[in-house]
Amino acid sequence: FSVMLFIAFALIKPDDKVGNINVKAEVLITVTWPDNLADDIDVYVRDPQDNIVWYNTLDRGFLHLDRDDRGEYLDQVMVDGEKITFPLNQETVTVRGIVPGEYTVNVFNFLHDSGVPVPVSVKVEKLNPTVKVIFYQSLYLSRVGEEQTAIRFSMDSEGEISDLNTLQDSLVEAVRAPK
Repeated sequence: FSVMLFIAFALIKPDDKVGNINVKAEVLITVTWPDNLADDIDVYVRDPQDNIVWYNTLDRGFLHLDRDDRGEYLDQVMVDGEKITFPLNQETVTVRGIVPGEYTVNVFNFLHDSGVPVPVSVKVEKLNPTVKVIFYQSLYLSRVGEEQTAIRFSMDSEGEISDLNTLQDSLVEAVRAPK
């Protein structure tokens, strides 16, 4: 009995998948604005099932806001007693699965300390089977509360991207509307 108990415990293998993060992604959306700028630019993304990710909802359906950047806020860390500044202003959203239909990518000027028009670059990349940039453009946000649709696109059941357009649609209003 002791030998069998020992063999049983020896055969128990911990689950290697515990703590793993699913890093598979179909689409990567990157929004950047000038480094070392205090302005807080936010990205809002809606999928065909009306799931919207933004700074208050980081994860919905296959959409994930992987990085919410708040301008200069919390850009300094202490390393070995020395203050180091991380100057990069960037937000990223991943689409981790295929849901056929239309996607909308908006940018929103949450905090506008600079007082000048802020160039905001939006890049959308299709990742599978190879990386392909499907959209890259810069636009300007000039005031607090300004929202612009950077791009709308459709994805079919195979993950192919088509029907790119910039027809404006407020996602900020959509998340604030009573349900």
